[in-house]
Amino acid sequence: MARQPDDKSAAKSKSEKSDDSALIRELALLLAETNLTEIEIERAGLRVRVARNVSIAASVPTAMPTVAVPAAAVATAAAAAAATDFAKHPGVVPSPMVGTAYWSPEPGAKPFIEVGSKVTAGQTLLIIEAMKTMNQIPSPRAGTVTQILVEDGQPVEFGEPLVIIE
Repeated sequence: MARQPDDKSAAKSKSEKSDDSALIRELALLLAETNLTEIEIERAGLRVRVARNVSIAASVPTAMPTVAVPAAAVATAAAAAAATDFAKHPGVVPSPMVGTAYWSPEPGAKPFIEVGSKVTAGQTLLIIEAMKTMNQIPSPRAGTVTQILVEDGQPVEFGEPLVIIE
């Protein structure tokens, strides 16, 4: 004979389930509002991870054009291929954290560096805002800035190439 759950435990489990589903709904709304792809929270021994799949659909032309490709398009494709090699460049300065990169200390101010700038070891290259904290990113070596690989206000990932110093 099956045993019936007592009313208190049934009420408690229903309350916990509704609290859990409310938390999941709240996290899903937060994902949508912030355009994040994943969020995880741990509270009172309960760990909840909400993630969404983001897929980018690429359209493929049905017929290949027979027009000759201009040299500028070839140069652009070569530059795009070289962009993936920046992480291996000996003069790369990678991002030490996830955040938003800024070129200047405040909007409208002169940027810390420009392409062609001479920098010294320890000089501020840019700022990365992470969790409402402005973190100065120092130059690891002296040299000349040959490329700035991020835009002002661009989100950056850990290890993402920021600047090339030669």
